[in-house]
Amino acid sequence: MSIQKKSSVVLVCLMVLMVSWVFGDNSPRTAADLISRNSEAWYAATHHPFLNKVKDGTLPFAAFSTWLGQDYHFASSLLDSQCLILMYSPRPDQSLLIGGLFALEDELSWFEANASTYGINLNQAVLPTCRTYKDFLLALQYKPYVVQITCLWALEKAYYDGWTTALPGAPQYKIFVDRWTTPEFNSYVVDLEHSVDNAMASASQKDRKEAEVYFLWIAKYEKNFWDMALAGE
Repeated sequence: MSIQKKSSVVLVCLMVLMVSWVFGDNSPRTAADLISRNSEAWYAATHHPFLNKVKDGTLPFAAFSTWLGQDYHFASSLLDSQCLILMYSPRPDQSLLIGGLFALEDELSWFEANASTYGINLNQAVLPTCRTYKDFLLALQYKPYVVQITCLWALEKAYYDGWTTALPGAPQYKIFVDRWTTPEFNSYVVDLEHSVDNAMASASQKDRKEAEVYFLWIAKYEKNFWDMALAGE
């Protein structure tokens, strides 16, 4: 499927959701519903030529370095956004979200400690695609909690699922693929999914539908992030 066609799939899904929002309750009830109802958009977010090239070793390191630098910028905004989401979270979710903050701090520290070793330019300019995604994250503070936790789960699951497609990774990229496909990371994603299910159970129809719209925005932004790294812009 071409990149242009994948983008069209996401936009069509968004239009269908907006129509269904007006004409009755066809809202998702679980995190699994979000993926099954939007499987093409999710596939586009988690299966990408960038990841295929990481797997077979044909990805130029310059493209990978661009992705690493932009991911560092993204992770710093995710840390800020997750702090804000924690403020609005129900008590049962707070331990999970705090654990996620520690993991993000560890990730940022890993980037900083290994930048010179792996040739990562942490001072590279924030590219427009990354900037848009960062702004989107910070704006989540104004949304209902079910939307916030859905977005957090979706972006982490897209990250995990995407890197899983690159396993075992070409020799020069294996250390990175291994880092982002650990059982611990998968367990965190599963726990976030349970939090989404709990939030959906108590959310209004309107908020569940909005969560699905935002799920699709996450899918689009994730695909765009891979595109950005290959194009370098």
